[in-house]
Amino acid sequence: MPGVVDRMELSKVSMVTDDDSADSLDDGYTEPVDAEKATLDSQFLDDNEDAESQKFLSNGMMKKKKYEEYHEEYHPGHTSFGMSVFNLSNAIMGSGILGLSFAMANTGIVLFTFLLIAVAILSLYSVHLLLMTAKEGGSLIYEKLGERAFGWPGKMAAFGSIIMQNIGAMSSYLFIVKYELPEVIRTFLALEENSGEWYLNGNYLVIFVSIGVILPLSLLKNLGYLGYTSGFSLSCMVFFLGVVIYKKTQLPCPLPFFFHNANVSANASEMMGLYQHNSSALAGFSRADMSPALLSGPGAQQPGAVPHADLEEMCTPKYFVFNSQTAYTIPILAFAFVCHPEVLPIYSELKDRTRRRMQNVSNLSILTMLLMYMMSALFGYLTFYDNVEAELLHTFTKVYKFDTMLLLVRLAVLTAVTLTVPIVLFPIRSSITTLLFSGRDFSWTRHMLIAAAILAFNNMLVIFVPTIRDIFGFIGSSAATMLIFILPAAFYLRLVKSVPLRSPQKIGAAVFLVVGVVFMIGSLSLIVLDWIHNPPGSSGGH
Repeated sequence: MPGVVDRMELSKVSMVTDDDSADSLDDGYTEPVDAEKATLDSQFLDDNEDAESQKFLSNGMMKKKKYEEYHEEYHPGHTSFGMSVFNLSNAIMGSGILGLSFAMANTGIVLFTFLLIAVAILSLYSVHLLLMTAKEGGSLIYEKLGERAFGWPGKMAAFGSIIMQNIGAMSSYLFIVKYELPEVIRTFLALEENSGEWYLNGNYLVIFVSIGVILPLSLLKNLGYLGYTSGFSLSCMVFFLGVVIYKKTQLPCPLPFFFHNANVSANASEMMGLYQHNSSALAGFSRADMSPALLSGPGAQQPGAVPHADLEEMCTPKYFVFNSQTAYTIPILAFAFVCHPEVLPIYSELKDRTRRRMQNVSNLSILTMLLMYMMSALFGYLTFYDNVEAELLHTFTKVYKFDTMLLLVRLAVLTAVTLTVPIVLFPIRSSITTLLFSGRDFSWTRHMLIAAAILAFNNMLVIFVPTIRDIFGFIGSSAATMLIFILPAAFYLRLVKSVPLRSPQKIGAAVFLVVGVVFMIGSLSLIVLDWIHNPPGSSGGH
């Protein structure tokens, strides 16, 4: 039995070869076979015939495992390339897309673009390191790579980072449900204000959505089936992007609420002149959101009217900005591109999987999200400039109270984040199963109970913790940095033996690791200092 088990380990790692692999399997077969058939057939080879396995084991690349443990970790992939792109793209795209315009307002267009592209490239390099480590480390499970690299501490580091990152992401999605769904219902009922009814209570609504929509999708056994919902979710966010671009062409500048934020009023005749080219834009404003100058009628003059130069300043884009909020931008961008906990589960589900094929999935997914992020941030910023808020949708509500297109955007975003929660839940459950139930057969009861417990915990966070966004700042900076920089680089340096230590590849990984450590220490220090000067929950908090 040990010989058979060893060969099964080989079949997962070595038999499914990459296009650039130096090892050839042609000698073992006299006729062409597909990768999955080769994987299955190799389990029944005789000891003397399994030369590849003996060579693999002689290099000390892997330890023996029980058949049950192997069978639980490995199964033939059935998810197509396109569905894998949908799944990974949906895992990358999260609630952070709503805050990127705010990040651009606090960095400037040029600096934001540079940082966004840099983080995207670093994420791609990190995925490359992770896939190389999975190939040579002989596992498609993040925690087991950590265990093989550094023993129990490595396993716990991977487990803790994945749990922290994904619970933070899930909670941010549920926060959007909590705060946006009541607004959607209020708009449908044509209510000017929230009347306090139970069906307008976000706490109740987030529980109903979790039980009625998220939990059933989370009970699916295979991640690949969620590719259909991922595609629909991405379509919703594309619609959101289209509306943001359209609204930029419709809304004038400056908008009335700009002057509320500045605590000044404008010359009404100047303001009305700005809106004459687009009367429909002004017609959609709520009277409560109009500036006093506009409400007083044409020709009215207010004390302290804004000079024309200041009006132009409000509508002039900035290319480089440095302020107290700039320090938060890089953690926000890093959080926006974290997909590493989902990379290996999606890799394990990929049909005809090879490292190069999965790298192409990652390249296409990250490039697509890079373009969506850039366009969403740019057009959102060019609509509201310095007055854009941390959540872009909330800024639009200061312009429109009852707008059909904005209502559809809210529904689209709610649908997108709701369908993303099950995809983020999968790696959390995988981590818990690997840590606590390794080697046991699959159990539907355990599968369902873990999903229900994770959702219940996240609902409690969303309902009872008022400063959860400050906690996210701390968790996101540490966990995202661990998953993007530190863990992939450390695992690569430890497990990949085919590359010399002083090679450019290993030196690059070492530099990547050092950058990650410096970034984590720096970002956490800045966040803690901000908490000291602006305690969570205070008027100056973030």
